[in-house]
Order: sequence, then structure tokens, then C-alpha cells
Amino acid sequence: MLGSGDVAKSLAKGFVKHGYSVMMGSRDSSKIADFSREMKLATGTFQQAASFGDMVVLAVKGLAGESALSLAGEQSLNGKIVIDATNPISDAPPDSGVLHYFTSLEESLMERYQGKFPSARFVKAFNSVGNAYFVNPDFGGEKPTMFICGNDEAAKKEVGGVLGKFGWEVADMGGVQAARAIEPLCMLWCIPGIAKNDWGPRAFKLLKK
Repeated sequence: MLGSGDVAKSLAKGFVKHGYSVMMGSRDSSKIADFSREMKLATGTFQQAASFGDMVVLAVKGLAGESALSLAGEQSLNGKIVIDATNPISDAPPDSGVLHYFTSLEESLMERYQGKFPSARFVKAFNSVGNAYFVNPDFGGEKPTMFICGNDEAAKKEVGGVLGKFGWEVADMGGVQAARAIEPLCMLWCIPGIAKNDWGPRAFKLLKK
């Protein structure tokens, strides 16, 4: 787990719940000392966490994503699945509840990651719902849809298995370019929260006939 904020903690809890061994990587492990003791999980640097895991989860602010991956190190990420839970949210204040992104619709943040770390197998997931609903969310027996994408079919299949354990159905939108459409779903999910202080429960559902 690369990150130590609420997103990283929620996902770490989910992986521990479902029987995975977890190491959380942070620039300052003292920030997660109490959490790591409570959850009985290991902590270390970004590089140590990336080396530890068979699967890596990038769960930092989008502005810090490339830095976190660089600290993890290309060698530690080589050939590994990297679940990308980040969004390219800028520091500019929202406009009528709509977040500002530092990317355009012609290039997603995950495309930047994949271009800079070509040997890693990135899969977009967990970016379009609040962290309180990451793991086995209760929507009255209805499974919500997690939209994913990435260039590696085997990586997406493995991430789909994780999502199934976490209580989600999976909609595979294709290659890394599809992140241009998936990342803005965070904007849509957040509008009621920012504009009306309504933070859920809600999630997206793909209906097919």
C-alpha cells in the first residue's frame, strides 16, 4: 500500500479483512503507527512496501502520485500489478461543487503513470466512490459497479477477483486510455458532497439488457 491517508487506510482494512498480508508505505511511518498496531500490519518506506507486495496499491493524492511511484522505484514495480486509486484533483477550489483536474480529457493521470513506469501493470480502480464504501458496501443487496481499465488483461482479471471479494461487480472499459473517462467519475460522485454536504451512501451501477 503506497499511502497513509483515509483511502489507503480503508483499502488496507479491506485487504486485511480478506486475508491478505499488507505493508503500508509512507514518507513518515509515525503517522500510521497507531493504525498499523491496531490492524497488525507492517509499515515501511514506499520502496519497502512496493518490494514487499505481489500487488501494489497507489493510494495517495493525485498530485503526489508520480513522486510516490518514483520513491517506490521502477525496479520494485517491475512486472507488478499497480491498482491506481488516484484522481488528478488540483488545489484549485471547486466550482459550484465541481472539482478541478490538472489533466485534460486527452490524457489521464494513469496514462502518465504508465508512460513513466512502462514495466508496471496499472489497473484503475477505487477512484470513483468514497472510501467508506470501498469494502463490501451495503446497497440493499445490489452490487455496485466498479469501472476499471488497463492494458494488461491478466492484471485486470486479478484485480477483478479482489473487487469480487470486496463486494463489487466489475465493468472493464478497456485499455489505459479509458481512464480519461473513469477518472472524471470522481467529479460526478463528489458534486453532492461538495455542494450539499451529502457524502452518500451512493455508488455507480451499470445496467445492461
